[in-house]
Amino acid sequence: MIMDCEKYVGKCVCGRDHELETKKVVVEYGAINNFEQYMADVGLAGKKRAVIYDTVIYKLTEGKHVAADQEIVLEANGLRAEDTVIEEMMKKLDNPEVIVAYGAGTIMDFGRYPAYKLGIPFVAIPTLASSDGFTANICSAILNGQKKSTPMCAPVLVVADLDIIKGAPARLVASGINDILSKYISLLDWKISHLVAGEYYCPMVADLAQEALDIMREAADKYVETGIVDHEAMTMAQMKSGLTMQLLNHSRAASGAEHLMAHLVEMQPPRFENAEGIHGECVGVGTFACIKEYHRLASLPTPKAKPFEPLSEQWIREKFGDRLAPGIIKENENDVLATFDPQNIVDHWDEIRAMINELPSVEEAEALYKGCNAKYLPEHIGIDPALEQEMLPISAAIRNRLTLVRMLRALDFGE
Repeated sequence: MIMDCEKYVGKCVCGRDHELETKKVVVEYGAINNFEQYMADVGLAGKKRAVIYDTVIYKLTEGKHVAADQEIVLEANGLRAEDTVIEEMMKKLDNPEVIVAYGAGTIMDFGRYPAYKLGIPFVAIPTLASSDGFTANICSAILNGQKKSTPMCAPVLVVADLDIIKGAPARLVASGINDILSKYISLLDWKISHLVAGEYYCPMVADLAQEALDIMREAADKYVETGIVDHEAMTMAQMKSGLTMQLLNHSRAASGAEHLMAHLVEMQPPRFENAEGIHGECVGVGTFACIKEYHRLASLPTPKAKPFEPLSEQWIREKFGDRLAPGIIKENENDVLATFDPQNIVDHWDEIRAMINELPSVEEAEALYKGCNAKYLPEHIGIDPALEQEMLPISAAIRNRLTLVRMLRALDFGE
């Protein structure tokens, strides 16, 4: 299957002109065999090429490597995407005209970051489909000592060979399912924020994210019923979701309150020091927690609005500790919650409740996660279940993005 990226580009009903750096996305069995043709299709034939692998992927894909003017093979053990580490690798580059990243998420940042810095094209060859970052223009590296999702460049070409991707272990399949099922919450948060605060909203991009969600949900249901992994559908869902980040130049359609759980795990504030898990697993825990909380809120009487109060420095230092507090304080200096009247939330509560009721029920979601052998409870990622009620409000402070969880600070349910 080859995705037609051009149909998403240009003047949109939302009033904006959308652009995509990605010209072609190929998701097929044996796709690597036609790599040179795909490179030619996007105008990269004959360009001086550096191909980046890690040691594990280099060995696993023996016999399926692509031609290179320069190969860089990074030690996989302990490898992490950090600006200082990537810049050290960049010193080895021999003036490439295009960088090809061959591997998983971490290696993508080792391709994306230098391509952005050098102003040259970047090509992605994903070896698994456990998240939607491959077609995104977001670099999720540690920059200046802090983990951030920073807009950089997207791949001009993505070649996903399903013969390689199908070798991924079941844990990574479940992680990929989790990452796309999270769109139940990210799309809801975006719609609610548009409704109550007038946040920019693009129906076309939202529809693309919904399409990714629908594809993944159908594939997940099939996986539960038959045990068969539809690698093509699951991978295509990841690719479509990633494109929404390019089209918006941010992750709004793909990341809401649920995704902040992954940041919480990475940051490991006090009492969360034992938390661990790959991206999709953490997101799955965040998604299920949001589904439970949002349905609980929908079952309550309409709340009353409260005056906006900024997060106190005392609360931030208590929840995040002295190490993380300065960054959280800075992130919340211009709190998006202060940009509109909280009464707007109350006035639209019936509409919000109706949107929440369109989410899968708690029982349906839990059955789906269990059927996929996915992680969805705090204890699955090393978080004490006693902290479950605090996970969402703490994680909501990590990013100054309007979500229903953040809105709770301006609502009184009389409980």
